[in-house]
Amino acid sequence: MVKRLHLGRASEAGVLAASLAADGFEGPRTVLEGEFGFLKVFCTKWDEAELTRGLGEEFVVSTTVLKRYPCHATAHAAVRAVGDLQAEHGFRGPEVEAITVTGTERMVERHNILEPADLMLAQYSIPFCVALALHREARDPESFDETALRDLQIRALCRRVRLVQEPGGEHTGMASKVTIGLADGRHLETPTGNGMLEPGELEDKFLRLTRRALGEPGASALFERLQRLENEGNLQWLSAQL
Repeated sequence: MVKRLHLGRASEAGVLAASLAADGFEGPRTVLEGEFGFLKVFCTKWDEAELTRGLGEEFVVSTTVLKRYPCHATAHAAVRAVGDLQAEHGFRGPEVEAITVTGTERMVERHNILEPADLMLAQYSIPFCVALALHREARDPESFDETALRDLQIRALCRRVRLVQEPGGEHTGMASKVTIGLADGRHLETPTGNGMLEPGELEDKFLRLTRRALGEPGASALFERLQRLENEGNLQWLSAQL
C-alpha cells in the first residue's frame, strides 16, 4: 500500500523544505555530499555535478510521463490497445473469447496474475486490467473497485488472457502486441504504444481523481489555478481547500 504514497510524500517534503527555506530555516550544508551525507550512505558511486545540473532551468514535473490508467505501468500499453480495438471494431466484452498480450519476461514473470485475491493485486495483474478495460472505462479510478473484483464476466475474461514473452528479450517494459479473438471468428491484432497519458489529457485525469471530493466546478477551478502555481506567493490556500 505504501507505493501509492511515494510521489505524494516526496512532493509534500519538497513543499515543506522550500517553505522552511523561504522563512530562513537552515540545515547542514553537506547533507547530500558530505562525509556522512546521503550519497555516501546510499550510493556506491555518484556524480556531484548532477545535483545541480539544470537547477532553476529544467523542471522534471514538466517532462514526467504520467499514468493514463489507475493500474501498474506495465499494463497501460495493453489496456490502451484493447480499448482502441474495441472502439474501432465495435465489439463488447462478452464477445471476446481470447486475448494474447506479447511483452517482456518481467511482465510474464510478475504480472501474469489470473486470480487476483484482492484489489491491489488486480491492479498489478495485466490480464485483469485488460479484461476490465473491455467491460468498464479503464481511465476512471472508480472502475477499479470491489465490484470489479467480484464481476464474474471480468474474472472469466481475465483467465482467458495469455501473456507471452516477446522473442528477442526485453524492450520497453510494456506490451508490444495485442491479439483479440472474437466469438464470431474475427481475430484483431495491433501493435501497442506506451499507453501513458498524452498531451491534453491531464485535465481529464485530474478531474476523474478529484471531482468526487471537490465537485466538478471545484475540481476544474483547482486545476486551472494549479496550472499557474509558479505565480502563487504561498500554498496555504491549497491545504485549506483540500
